[in-house]
Amino acid sequence: MTARKGEQRPAATLPVARVLVDVPLAHLDRPFDYLVPEQLDEVAVPGCRVRVRFAGQQVDGFLAERVAESEFTGRLGFLTKVVSAEPVLAPEIAALARAVADRYAGMMIDVLRLAIPPRHAKVEAEPPPEPAPLPRAPETDGWRRYPRGPAFLDAVRAGRQAHAVWQALPGEDWPVRLAELAITAAAGDRGAVLVVPDYRDVARLHAACVALAGDDAVVALSADAGPAKRYRRWLSVLRGGARIVVGTRASVFAPVHRPGLFVVWDDGDDLHADPHAPYPHVRDVLIQRAHAVGASVVVAGFARTAEAQLLVDSGWAPEIVASREELRAASPRIVSLGETDLQLARDPAARAARIPSVAFEAARAALADGRPVLVQVPRGGYVPALACQQCRTPARCRRCAGPLGLPPGRPGADAGVPTCRWCGAPDTAFKCGTCGSRRLRAIVVGAKRTAEELGRAFADVPVLGSGASEVLSTVEARPALVVATPGAEPVADGGYGAALLLDGWALLGRADLRASEEALRRWMLAAALVRPGRDGGRVVVLAESSLTPVQALVRWDPVWHARQELGAREELGFPPAVRMASVDGPAKALATFLEELELPASGEILGPVPLGQEGEKERALVRASRAEGRALAAALSTAQHMRTARKEPDPIRVRLDPLELV
Repeated sequence: MTARKGEQRPAATLPVARVLVDVPLAHLDRPFDYLVPEQLDEVAVPGCRVRVRFAGQQVDGFLAERVAESEFTGRLGFLTKVVSAEPVLAPEIAALARAVADRYAGMMIDVLRLAIPPRHAKVEAEPPPEPAPLPRAPETDGWRRYPRGPAFLDAVRAGRQAHAVWQALPGEDWPVRLAELAITAAAGDRGAVLVVPDYRDVARLHAACVALAGDDAVVALSADAGPAKRYRRWLSVLRGGARIVVGTRASVFAPVHRPGLFVVWDDGDDLHADPHAPYPHVRDVLIQRAHAVGASVVVAGFARTAEAQLLVDSGWAPEIVASREELRAASPRIVSLGETDLQLARDPAARAARIPSVAFEAARAALADGRPVLVQVPRGGYVPALACQQCRTPARCRRCAGPLGLPPGRPGADAGVPTCRWCGAPDTAFKCGTCGSRRLRAIVVGAKRTAEELGRAFADVPVLGSGASEVLSTVEARPALVVATPGAEPVADGGYGAALLLDGWALLGRADLRASEEALRRWMLAAALVRPGRDGGRVVVLAESSLTPVQALVRWDPVWHARQELGAREELGFPPAVRMASVDGPAKALATFLEELELPASGEILGPVPLGQEGEKERALVRASRAEGRALAAALSTAQHMRTARKEPDPIRVRLDPLELV
């Protein structure tokens, strides 16, 4: 039968395309069937980008697969357009996206938006690169410092699935160690994905991999590369040009061929948690991906999270740690406030002083030895937070109720005038609303003010800053004071002579479930940059010596601290001992959502409680046992489907296992 003029005919073979349409409604989170017109038969390949007509509008989508028949009994529409014949959605990534969406009670199309970068037509037209030759297996003597290191490398070399939690020694050249793991996998014709928190870590790890395997074998994927360059690199991985991927959190979905090794460095860093729905965490995505494809996983870092400790305690991932002898040889000498009576006798005001004499002595000794000194300050700015001198109530702006701070003096501006950090309005006549006092005090002293104070104390030494406005990557091996905020500490050639970890109370006193764990992680990242104690390296942490994270730092025992944290959370019923979801939205909509939520047997609702000062929104916590974690995610997803099917106007945000709970 011949078709009438202008009438479309379906393709002769596999005429039905299953399309994942890009629509924001949870109850439509499934493939929809369309017919493939015969003129698009050759280019409509599984994994390509398409456009289809959906609910009267043209929308984007991905062609998941082609089949012979559809289960839909109505009339099927045709594909409108094949945007690109490039099969960007690999079957493995499609399966992973579905699994991640189900785990986090989200939508598959949201995961695909994180996994597949935007198209760049000019880059797609470029010829595919030649596959890089197999690299030679590298020397791995550095792993002999860890008793279980060689055995894990043997498993990676043989292509066997093995998991590990690696505790790096202080001062360890971790980019080289991870590069050796990746190239060992690549030498066996297996792919490797190495995920690190930020672009500075990407640069270090990429350079280490290139030094061992060559430039063609490794690609770096991070947001700072720009859309065209990033898409070109991503396509080279998809087309089989490179076997090793180094990148930030989005690279967790990199479509490497025959993946054999996945690594996440410093899994406690909050940059590993994606801020976009469905808010997946790199560590959990890599574990899911490794389970699906039979690859190995390494969770690595100087510190250890409670989640990593759970992997060890459950037997899923043995730990790779060094002996205490190796640890003592590599660690700097770490001291804290009040650790000995002699220290307090020499400086009775040490607990009250911001920088006591023991810290000044460590800095002077390092500078005299020709080494730089690292000063870690928890907050940037000058004096970023002020409070009433009398009652300690945080100082608020009379105009917008924002927090008052003290900006640094600028040419043409009044120095020392309290200014709102939200609206920028100065407040020259502050009066406390609680007690009526007009006097202010600093809650936290920022990095800029600290640099000024140290510059006066060490007038003959340059003071360098590393923070939000300008982050240094490296510093030279010469006397200098480097004032940095957590995460912005530059690497010193040959290591720092000393590190001063200021205002420990500001990190430990946060109203956060992970405050203790996060403080120890930040301290260890800074202390790991210091020379060993046998070479004169010293670390002074300005926090009370009796506190658990301080004790863990002084002994360099993150494993002990992680066990303590995990035990406490198991007792209290907090993640990772349970699966917990944070659900927030307008009060009325949230109440309806919670009423319709069909929880598993172990399910429990905590709250809701008001969010913010206005109280228009509320938040509830929903938890269940780990065994019923999938059921909890399914229940939350079903409740969302019911809301969007009814076209409820108020949005409800669901986040499973969020980093911040309180």
